[in-house]
Amino acid sequence: MILTVLAQNTTTNPTGPEFGKASPLGLVIVLVLLAGTVLLIRSMNKHIKNLPADFSPEHPEPDQAADEGTDPGAAEAETESEVEAAEDQKSDAAGAGSRETKPPGKS
Repeated sequence: MILTVLAQNTTTNPTGPEFGKASPLGLVIVLVLLAGTVLLIRSMNKHIKNLPADFSPEHPEPDQAADEGTDPGAAEAETESEVEAAEDQKSDAAGAGSRETKPPGKS
């Protein structure tokens, strides 16, 4: 009995009176999407025309200093005495680590 119900094909007739008809809402959606696409393309073209032909800077000095990892404001803030004190601390720390200390009474 199940095979006879499955074998009947009563609702899939693609040549009926409603076949091929679309809703007018679908046409409106397609037209809105096309209009939006045209507006986006026009806007992008205007922005692209405003871009410079070459992106290399005319005066690369500030960028070069940043690329080398230097910060001119920080280098100017240090005085010579601060630099010498920092170097002395580094050399003292390196010298203390290299010396071997022996406990008293042992050679």
